[in-house]
Amino acid sequence: MTQLDVVYRYGVPPSEAATLAIARVREVYGVRGVVFDEAEKTIRIEYDATRLNESMIHQLLRRAGLDIVESLRQFSDPPPPPEPAAAAPAPAK
Repeated sequence: MTQLDVVYRYGVPPSEAATLAIARVREVYGVRGVVFDEAEKTIRIEYDATRLNESMIHQLLRRAGLDIVESLRQFSDPPPPPEPAAAAPAPAK
């Protein structure tokens, strides 16, 4: 089993019907958890990547009625490597 998380930002808060439908997403085989963050307007879905993929999760949420605005990256790119220092001139003899 390979556990992955995907985080989506939503626009309009879900209606009561959409909230109930999203709660049923938890019953889909392979979905391990659903966490809402109302302050950040995000939803985090933990899923088994051997059973589902991110596009399937996106489709489940859209069908449930969630207004998905964007998928958020969970990791940032590593910083670029430092520039190599210029070689110091050799001391004069």
